[in-house]
Amino acid sequence: MSVKNIVIVVVVLLIGALLLDTFYIVDERQRAILLRFGDVMSPEEGELPGLHLKFPIADQVKYFDGRVLTRDATPERYLTIEQKPLIVDWFAKWRIANPRSYYTATSGIEESANARLQAKVSQGLRDQIGKRDMHEVISGERDQLMQELTNEMNVTMMDEFGITVIDVRVKRIDLPDEVSSAVFERMNSEREVEARQYRATGREQAIGIEADAQRQVTVIGAEAQRDAERIRGDGDAQATKIYADAYGQDKEFYEFYRSINAYVNVFQDGRSLLVLDPSSEFFKYLKRDIAE
Repeated sequence: MSVKNIVIVVVVLLIGALLLDTFYIVDERQRAILLRFGDVMSPEEGELPGLHLKFPIADQVKYFDGRVLTRDATPERYLTIEQKPLIVDWFAKWRIANPRSYYTATSGIEESANARLQAKVSQGLRDQIGKRDMHEVISGERDQLMQELTNEMNVTMMDEFGITVIDVRVKRIDLPDEVSSAVFERMNSEREVEARQYRATGREQAIGIEADAQRQVTVIGAEAQRDAERIRGDGDAQATKIYADAYGQDKEFYEFYRSINAYVNVFQDGRSLLVLDPSSEFFKYLKRDIAE
């Protein structure tokens, strides 16, 4: 191959390389900025996903991860308004919103952005926890605390680093070892006091229920006895009336019937011994039957 042909091939390759270097692609999962001789270019078109143009050699493209990122911080010690220490383990979700501000503040280094975010969130947590007592931090105002912190961090990080803070959440809140036993003892004492109060209230209610039940038993028994006496009295009255009516219909037969029943009751065991005058009224019908 002649020198001329070699030169032509080299020129074609160089031109091809320059043409290829004229285009660059930003993926949907990425953010990018365009640098010209090291300076950030002002147009924002090159930061959006898609195909873009640039000047070969003079322009350089910096790519960043555009997805939601997570900063999982190490647990730190914070003090409440009561000066009680808490060990808080938290994490933050963030994403690059302004690639130019992000690059200017962090040089495009993700670890640097994470370190800045952790420092800001840690200070924000310190301020928020320092305005609340232990109960509010642990349960009472925990959601409100996280929301206020997220809003504050979002404004701060956007202004300084071009980062959107999506969420800040507490994973776990622990007590330091030196205060855990004291807190647990106090909690046990409080629960014991509550338990004694519940037991006392239960005993008081039980006494009231038992007294009411006993009263109802007495009332029901008295009413049943009253009804029984009334029914028994009505029965006796009816029985007396029946006897009286029967006696009035045939006096002689009624006297005879009563005498026979008396004989049966007296002599039914066969061992009874009575000393009576044979002429007494008791043997009235017996003597008549013998005589007849």
